[in-house]
Parts: sequence; C-alpha cells; structure tokens
Amino acid sequence: MRSLPDADPGTPDIRSPFRYLWWNARRQRRALLGGIAFATAWWLAQALVPAAIGMGVDALRVKDTGALLGWSAILLGLGLVQAFTGIMRHRFAVYNWLSAAYRTVQLTTRQAARLGATLSKRLSTGEVVSVGNSDIAHIGGSMDILLRASGAVMAIVTVTVILVSTSPVLGLMVLIGVPVMTAAVAPLLRPLHRRQKRQRDLAGELSTRSADIVAGLRVLRGIGGEQVFAERYREESQRVRHAGVGVARVESLLEGAQIVLPGLLIALVTSVGAAFAVDDRITVGQLVAFYAYAVFLIAPMRTITEAADRLTKGHVAARRVVRILSIEPEVTGGTGSAAGGVLRDSYSGVTLQPGTLTALAAARPEDAIEIADRLGRYSTGDVTFGSTDLAALPMAEVRSRILVADNGARLFSGPLREELDVRGTAPRERIDRALRAACAEDIVETLPGGLDAEVAEAGREFSGGQQQRLRLARALLADPEVLILVEPTSAVDAHTEARVAGRLAAARAGRTTLVCTTSPLVLDRTDHVFYVEDGRVAAEGGHRDLLAACPAYAAAVTRGET
Repeated sequence: MRSLPDADPGTPDIRSPFRYLWWNARRQRRALLGGIAFATAWWLAQALVPAAIGMGVDALRVKDTGALLGWSAILLGLGLVQAFTGIMRHRFAVYNWLSAAYRTVQLTTRQAARLGATLSKRLSTGEVVSVGNSDIAHIGGSMDILLRASGAVMAIVTVTVILVSTSPVLGLMVLIGVPVMTAAVAPLLRPLHRRQKRQRDLAGELSTRSADIVAGLRVLRGIGGEQVFAERYREESQRVRHAGVGVARVESLLEGAQIVLPGLLIALVTSVGAAFAVDDRITVGQLVAFYAYAVFLIAPMRTITEAADRLTKGHVAARRVVRILSIEPEVTGGTGSAAGGVLRDSYSGVTLQPGTLTALAAARPEDAIEIADRLGRYSTGDVTFGSTDLAALPMAEVRSRILVADNGARLFSGPLREELDVRGTAPRERIDRALRAACAEDIVETLPGGLDAEVAEAGREFSGGQQQRLRLARALLADPEVLILVEPTSAVDAHTEARVAGRLAAARAGRTTLVCTTSPLVLDRTDHVFYVEDGRVAAEGGHRDLLAACPAYAAAVTRGET
C-alpha cells in the first residue's frame, strides 16, 4: 500500500463538522471504496457460512457423500476468502484511519502557522492540544468504521434475503427486528453527544490550566502559590472525571444494548425455527443455519451501533477542528514587493533608518510592544517599508525580512545547534559569533555535549537570563534585514548587559536594528533614540542629549533617579 498522502495546500473553507468529515471522505474516496469492497466481501463470506453448514448437515442427514464433500469444499473456500478479505479490510481500515487523522494534523498545523499570533488570542492552549491528543483519533475512527459498517449493512441484507427465501416468517422477523433494535439505541446518541462535548471542553480547559502551571512553576514557587494552583487543578480535574463518568454511563448502556437486543432476536428466531423444524416446515440443516444466522447477526448489529457511537465522537471532534479552521488571521498580506529602505510607523512617528542601531524607550512598556507589533506586521497599522505599504507585502516576505524577537519566544526541545540555527545552514563560525554577541558562550561551554546537547522542553534547564541570551543568539543568527528586539537584556545582570550592549552594534553592523528598552547601558550604545509617550514620539536624539534635554525621558530610563 502506498504511503500516506499529504494534505492539500491551503486550508479548506469548511464551516460545519459534517462537511469536514465529508471532505475527508472525499479526499480518500479511493481508499474508502477499496476498503468498503473488501469489508463487504469479508462480511458476505461470513454470511454464507451458515448456509453452507446447513446444506452440509442436510447432505449428511440423507447420506449424500458427494454433496457433503461439495459443501465442505465451498465452506473451505469461504474460509479462505474470509481470511484474505479480512487482512485487506484491516489494512485499508488502518490506512483510512491514519490518512484522516494525520490529514487533520497537517491542516491544523498549517492553520496554526497561518494564524500566528491570532491563534493564541482566539483559542486556549488546551483547545489546540486536544486536537492532537484525542480528536484526531476520533476523526480517524469515524473513517475506519465506515468500512465495516457498510459491509455489515450488506451482510444483514444478504442474511435477510436468504431467510425470507427459506422461511418468509423467520425472514420477516429478522427484517423487522433489525430496524427496531437500531431505533432502540437512537435515544442514547443525543445525550452521549452532549456529554462527550462537555467532557472534551472540560479536558481542554484542564490542559490549558496544566500548561499555565508548568510555564509559571518557578514564579509560583517564588510566591508560595503552588498549593493554591494545585487545589484549583484538582478541582478542575474532578470535574473532568465526573464528566467522563457521565459519558461512560451512556456508553455502558449502549454497550449493553449491543448485547441484549441481538440476544433477544436470537432467542426469538431460534424458538420459532425449532417449532418449524418439529412441524417439518424447515429441515434440520435449515434450523442449524437459522440459529447460526441469529448468532451471526450479533456482529453486524454491534458494528452498526458502534458506527453510531464512533460517528458521534467524530462529529464532536470535527467541531473543534472546524472551529480552528474557521478562524481568519487578524493580519493578512498582499502581493506587492519592496526594495527595502526606511521602516516607518506613521502613527507613532518611529522611523528606522537603514543600517542603524535605533532604540525605543517608552514611558509605558505596552506602547513599545504595540509599536514593535505594528512594525513587524503582527497588528495592523500605517507602516511603510521604503516607498511601499508594509500591508501590501506577502506575509512570508515580511516574516523573512523583519524579525520581532521578544521574551515570549520559546526554546524547543532538541539539539541546541538546531535550536539556534533554525535553517540548519550556518557554519560553526557564525554560530560562535552569534553566541559571543549574546554573551552566551559560557552556557554552551557548561553543557556536556556543547552545541549537540539536548534542550529540554521549553528550555527549563536554563535560567531566565540564560534563556534570554540564547534567544538573542538565535535572533542574531537569523540575520534578518530588520531586527526588532523587545527588552533583550531585562533578565541579565548589569555586567552581562553592558557586554551585550557593546557587542550588539558590531554584530548588526550594516543592518537595521531596533531595541525596545529603557536600560541606560543599552541606550548609550545606540545611534539614535526615540522616546514615546501615549503611543507617539515625544522626543528623539542621542541618549545623553535626551537625558539633558528631556526630564520625562530621564525619569523613565533612570527609574525616577535623577
């Protein structure tokens, strides 16, 4: 069987869970049709076995050796067909499960990259994580069950035809009994659907809570808040548990119905068939076949109720996926191009001249972050890059030419070399220069494997200052045309901060750089400083000139100490 196909480029415009499941089915229709064909053949081979056994019993009763051997050979052939089609059905089932599940992963990952900062504003971490934790399994399961369910329907139809042709009364009993049993479990599906949705929502909220606790564990320990948050987590965990028990109650009723209802049908068909055999209305072989059919019908009937359960779970899971796919990014790009040049934010008046190291000091840190977001096209604004509106450029071009590096960036698990050199093309000399500019050489030297050392999740083995220096080295190694650094030295000591400030200008020589900071050590090493109040430039010039001429600037950068 071929390897799994990639998802289509782009994100499909799908607004309902049912349409998403249908879209998935269409994307893998060949594999689905092939699997349905094998599943149908597999079920039909099983459905014909009782008839062959019944005919063999009648041949044995009348001592017809030739007929007995013939029916034995047919029974052997049915067994071989069942073995082959069963293997192929299972292969196609696994293929369809994986195809639907990982197509969902591809789509949601691509959508997350497309949304960027919009995703975290619209959805919690837990909701997104739940897609990969459980929802892909349910979506894959909804595709998998289509194979067996389709074959099960064909098997029930075949058995009904055989029974009606042999005994209309028994055939009608099965023909009426099967839909009645299917309808009997229908009232369980709506409460199951509702409880599954609540349980998934609570699980998503719990995942968000756990992610927040892990991310802020050091702070919690510092302020003694571990016990408070642990208690909150325990309470939410209990709500998830109670919701899961509620789902299990309905599922247990559904499982019980899958046993009880077919069992009642078996007892009824067998008792009536035995009475017909006593009256010679059917043969002994036909009675054996009828009993075998009644037992056989348990499997396709359970498959049908299982299909209802899995499709319900798939619908609930698809709803969460569709919610992610339906989000539109707050900021979009155009199709223009720009030669580069001056980067200017018209609202604030901040202007970055090519090849200069510029600083932005703000009375309120939020103003600096908002300006950095506009310059980096993470929020809308009247920003020009050379003679071109930044909004007219494709987002991929903006991201490759303008890099905003703030303290919200994360270190990911994996070799440190790959974490720093995200493109995997930088020679060792460039990596060493970036580490030196960020004063991070000592961090690498203390690691057992150096650059080949494994970074733990979120870089938790590093202190806050070490993480900040490694993030700065990563940003410098990317070497974008415009680099915007937001408080790059806020977590390091004064001695290290002074060294970073001295090396940053040399590392970015000839490139455009903006540093958002109120650190005098960094401001004193820049070419030009903008001071912002209420979101607009209130003063600009050299650091020492502004200290002398602008009391508000002096108060902001010296923390009120004049």
